[in-house]
This record gives sequence, structure tokens and C-alpha cells, in this order.
Amino acid sequence: MAIDVLLDGKAVPVDEAVFRTLLDNSVAGTYKGYEKALDSHRIKFADLVWLADKGDIPYSLFFAPFALVQEQVKKKTEKLLAGLSKDTFSLGSRSKVELRDVELIVKDLIRKQQLIRKHDESLQRNKIVGVLRDDGTSIEADAARLMAAIGLSHEAVRACKSKEKALDLMIDRLEASQVLVSRSVQHYMPQRLTHVKFSGMTIRDNKVPFIFLAGGDHGDDQEPDGRTLFTLALMTVLVARRIFAPMTWDGGSAETDPGREYDIAGAMLMPRERFEAIGPRSPDDMRIASDEFKVTPSAVAVRAMRLGTISAETATGYLAQLREEFRSLPKGGPRNRILPENAVRKYNGKELSLRMLHALDNQSISPGEFCRAVCLNHLKPSQIDDLRRALG
Repeated sequence: MAIDVLLDGKAVPVDEAVFRTLLDNSVAGTYKGYEKALDSHRIKFADLVWLADKGDIPYSLFFAPFALVQEQVKKKTEKLLAGLSKDTFSLGSRSKVELRDVELIVKDLIRKQQLIRKHDESLQRNKIVGVLRDDGTSIEADAARLMAAIGLSHEAVRACKSKEKALDLMIDRLEASQVLVSRSVQHYMPQRLTHVKFSGMTIRDNKVPFIFLAGGDHGDDQEPDGRTLFTLALMTVLVARRIFAPMTWDGGSAETDPGREYDIAGAMLMPRERFEAIGPRSPDDMRIASDEFKVTPSAVAVRAMRLGTISAETATGYLAQLREEFRSLPKGGPRNRILPENAVRKYNGKELSLRMLHALDNQSISPGEFCRAVCLNHLKPSQIDDLRRALG
């Protein structure tokens, strides 16, 4: 079968296998123009070039032999996966992330890792990567080791006035340990995430590993800040255990064994001794405890089940009740428009932005290159000072 490429009234056939292979392995495979071409077996040359541009594909490859295309795609994938496992790390979730769903974000964050390594000679070997080893230690001991490594105490987390402040605190401690944290900001990333549900990903580097926190609706009906804090703790565990992959997890499930990583994250935020002293048993207890530990009531319920203070059957009932209560809450109105400098700060993370501004001040990088490589051209050179102010 062939796809006819229409140009000046003439049809030039392209091998459908080539067409599918190139676009299925890029973000362009999510666009309607791709599906339309497969249905009709024809596409205008201008539309083909547009899809190629969106997928970062040299359009001449569409006219190349299939064997060459396979080899090019293989090389691209191997290079891309140098910092990311192809397999999704899933906890209690059946969701799987395809590479093309996140490929442009992965490429951008890996490029930023390379950029900061090139321009910042002060970087040290990262002390968080691999700090947790399979040496037979207990869950609580691993949690304590990791908390100490990032310089974060349970008391400091619980002292935060809100779950949002607790999230900010953990991000600050991670970035002070050279673990960069990027957060999803629609329209300011190189790729849309509206069609994919996942929690985030960890990207390998022995100096500046990246944690990317996906935003949006995760489908488990939990308030976002508490859920995101637990997600961040969980991905910190992955970095500490040298697991670098896209991650999905169902934060409201009691049906599957989430595994050691989940329990370590639970112990980081809800230490056993304090948790058992509080002894949450009812849904109301879970809500009160969630405010103390800065997580969701559902996370408290699962932690209680994992520690054996409530049964799996009871936890399942509580989780269903908590989900229904969350669904019934009035949803907020339209969000205020985020300023470009705040969006760039959130997506890049504060630490990377500050270090690259230092490189700019040292004339190691030009203003134009800073705006292109660091800000993805969402800021102009005249707006760099706006970013400085946003960073505080």
C-alpha cells in the first residue's frame, strides 16, 4: 500500500510502512492530519511537510527506502532513551506511556541537562542518585536515609501552612541537591499533554537528574497539591533507586500491591511512628491526618491499609467514598492567565533557570541563545529581567 503525496496536480507514492513508521515514532502521529491521510491514502505535500516539521522529521525521509527509515528511527530512539527507560513504571495503574507521547519533552529536558553541564563547572556528582540500595534495610530506614540526603525533615513538611507550600519546600530541597524539577505548563512546553494521562518521569544524569511532574487530571479524583507532593516523593525514590522512566500510578487504588517504592514514599511523608500515634481509622480521621501530613485523604487511607491498621476491604470502601466526595466539590472557575516569566520558571525549574542566568551573566551564553535554548523563545532578550524578578 502507498500514500499518494499530491503536488502540482501529480501524485507521488510514499510507502505506507515508511509513512507509519516515521509518524508513529513522533509526536506528529497524534495529529488529525496523520489519521486523515491513512484513511484516504493521500496527503498534500504542504501537509506532509507540516507534519514532518511537527514531528522533527526531515521530510526527505518519507521518500527513502524502508530499511533506511527503520535504521534512522532506531538510532533516534536509542539516543533518546539514553536518559529514559522505554518501559513505563506503573503502580496500581494499567496506563502505559508511549514514547511519542512525551518524546519532545524528553528531548528538551535532556538538552537542558547537557546545556547546564556545559556551562556550569561547579556541578558535583549527584548524591541522591543511587542513595537507596537493595541491601535489606527496612522501609522506614530507607525513607529516613533519603529524607536526610535531601535535607528534609518530617517536622518541616508538617509545619508548612498548606500542601502547596509543602510541595514548594520539597522541590527547593531537591533542587538544592542538584535534582532538577520541571512542572507541566501547557503552551510553554514543546509538546501537548492533553491526550495522555501520566504522573511524570525521571530522566537519568549522574549530576543533574530531572524529575518532570505532569499536571492535569489523573483520573483518580484527588485534590492536586497533596497528590503532586506524593508523586514527587515517589519519583524521588525512583531517582534514589536509579529508576529512570515515565511513571503512572493510581493514587486511589487498594486492589494491587504498589510495591516497595510506594511504601518508601509513604514513610517519607507519613512516618510510621507518628502515623500510628494519630491512628486514623475513619474517613474523617483520614481528612484530618491528610492536612497534617500534607497529602490526600486517599493516601492516608492506603498508608493505613499498608500498615495494617485498617483492612483492604475497609480501605476500598473509604477510597470510593473519598473519590465521590471529591467529585461533588464545586470546581473552581477559569484560572488566571500565567505570566510568561512564571511559566518559564515553572517548566524549567528554579535551579536550572538560576544557573543558566549565571552563565548568561558570565557571557558563557548569549541572550539570544538563552532565550532559545532555556526559554524555548517564550521570552525575548528584553524580558530576561522579568524572569530574574520571577525567580526572586
